[in-house]
Amino acid sequence: MTDLQAVQRPEQAQVPHWSWRWFFEGIRVALTGPAFYVSISLMGVGSLARAAGFPVGAAVLSTVLVWAGPGQLLFFGAVIAKTAPPAIALAVSLSSVRLLPMCLSVLPMLREKRTRHWVLLAASHFIAVTVWAESLRRLPEMERPTRLPFFFGLAFTCMGLTALSTALGYWLIGSLPTPLGAGMMMLSPIYFLATTARSSRSGADWLAMLFGAILAPLMVTFVGGGFDLPALALVGGGGAWLIGFLARRAS
Repeated sequence: MTDLQAVQRPEQAQVPHWSWRWFFEGIRVALTGPAFYVSISLMGVGSLARAAGFPVGAAVLSTVLVWAGPGQLLFFGAVIAKTAPPAIALAVSLSSVRLLPMCLSVLPMLREKRTRHWVLLAASHFIAVTVWAESLRRLPEMERPTRLPFFFGLAFTCMGLTALSTALGYWLIGSLPTPLGAGMMMLSPIYFLATTARSSRSGADWLAMLFGAILAPLMVTFVGGGFDLPALALVGGGGAWLIGFLARRAS
């Protein structure tokens, strides 16, 4: 054994492969707000599943397997409208394209040399708007070995509480006034916008949000058909990035 190996091994032993402390820290952070915001906002999924004739188990399973509010609402709404199954599958797939950039931005922060590919694949399933926004805000400030257990604690709590709220919404949302139900559905987008604004680090970030607010109604009106969000990301987000890139080059 070389002197270098003798020095390195004790240091490596001090870095735990899995830290339950940070897993429970992720749970704690989720219960300070994020898990409640997303769970309350997705109670409407349960009501739509009931209106579509699905059992409560199918509503809960949609949350666990799909884990994307727009995709779930689109699926059950399309079933109620008696849309053809191939069209439903295509629409839900297109609505989930937005999750790909989120995965690409979070997974590199979770990976270590010892991290197995199946672990990252499992982590990618939990990346939706709320988990992504909170991860993007907190993970960069954490030591790399603590990120993965923290992420899973956060994600498990958000998904678990949302699955319970989906079942609760299946039985209770029909008794709520329509304005209150609509307001609950808006909690998650409002939380996402607030978290994104809090995490913004450059003028390009703020410009992207401004372009999104201005262009969103136009994209819905003139594009629509499930392609409005990708088009908005390409035009608004791409335009903001280009302006930021040109500004950095000029300086």
